Amino acid sequence: MHAWPASDVPALPGKGRDLRIHDTATGGPVTVAPGPVARIYVCGITPYDATHLGHAATYNAFDLVQRVWLDTKRQIQYVQNVTDIDDPLLERAARDGEDWTGLAERETALFREDMTALRMLPPQHYIGAVEAIPGIVPLVERLCDSGAAYVLDGDVYFSVEADPHFGEVSGLDAEAMRLLSAERGGDPERPGKKNPLDPMLWMAAREGEPSWDGGSLGRGRPGWHIECVAIALDHLGMGFDVQGGGSDLAFPHHEMGASHAQALTGEHPFAKAYVHAGMVGLDGAKMSKSKGNLVFVSTLRRDGVDPAAIRLSLLAHHYRSDWEWTDQVLETAVARLERWRAAVSRPDGPAAASLVEEVREALSDDLDAPAALAAVDRWAALQEATGGTDEGAPGVVSRTVDALLGVAL
Repeated sequence: MHAWPASDVPALPGKGRDLRIHDTATGGPVTVAPGPVARIYVCGITPYDATHLGHAATYNAFDLVQRVWLDTKRQIQYVQNVTDIDDPLLERAARDGEDWTGLAERETALFREDMTALRMLPPQHYIGAVEAIPGIVPLVERLCDSGAAYVLDGDVYFSVEADPHFGEVSGLDAEAMRLLSAERGGDPERPGKKNPLDPMLWMAAREGEPSWDGGSLGRGRPGWHIECVAIALDHLGMGFDVQGGGSDLAFPHHEMGASHAQALTGEHPFAKAYVHAGMVGLDGAKMSKSKGNLVFVSTLRRDGVDPAAIRLSLLAHHYRSDWEWTDQVLETAVARLERWRAAVSRPDGPAAASLVEEVREALSDDLDAPAALAAVDRWAALQEATGGTDEGAPGVVSRTVDALLGVAL
């Protein structure tokens, strides 16, 4: 599976700062100081509907992580999956009388278009669950052989008790985990499981549903968590720098994935930092496909909204905060974009060297994009009020906003 084209990232004078970011597992900030190559895995879409603003906010957060790392002159290994086989995809295809593969391909293509328009940096490895199955099956077999997995009516389950570190990612107690498991794709009430929280690794073939050769596991399809583990281990290995996604992935997805990997390798941790973006709401509730309260990036683009304004709408909120999408959010972003473009269109302006450092400092401090926007706002206001004599200043500001915030002026 191929990703989307990368936009150029201008090189800035000097060197950026190492990133301090909130780690869900420790509950506080950690300094992420990778080696020459920074490694990040961000969980991708289940392609049964178009990219909504909740998706865009999450991918914007981890795009900022990459931009901070690039500014420190590091290379990046970024991996993202596509869950192109799962119950929600099959259910949507059945509802609409559509072939599930066609639905997945169409929505993945639209996601690529949205990411390109928003100037999100693409992953080096963009892997679908279906293409990962040959690598998933041996991992499940290994877990079975080691006693970390068991078979129940043909389905294969992971035993959470096989990982002594289970629970360290989310920090939740057993009752909270059980409730979230039921809400987020688990089956804690299924009779015969060793532990209600045990997640499925391999689902035996169901009549009328697609299935693949699972070797000793029989025909079936992979569970959600083992998919990401197989892809991450293959392309990044253990102990990579950042595991990212929305806050609703901390449990069960990232918790279970960490335990799968740790049971497989005997190493800990799966990732050095677990970073989670907040949820975007609409009309008082989190945007979700199940609720149908969605604002789609593609719809905004078709309505003529500049993708740079969409991106500024996202950047105006701290990545960890939950926030509400309103018409005013977009209007504010459109006005900001107009002011910034007017400011950099002049032949000279106020000195901008300190602005580069202000934006760097803000983003290195837990991706404080609102503080970075405020710094650019101050420069633009000064430009409007008094102008300046530095002929290079508008170009410096434009390159800084492009390189660190992903907004083309």
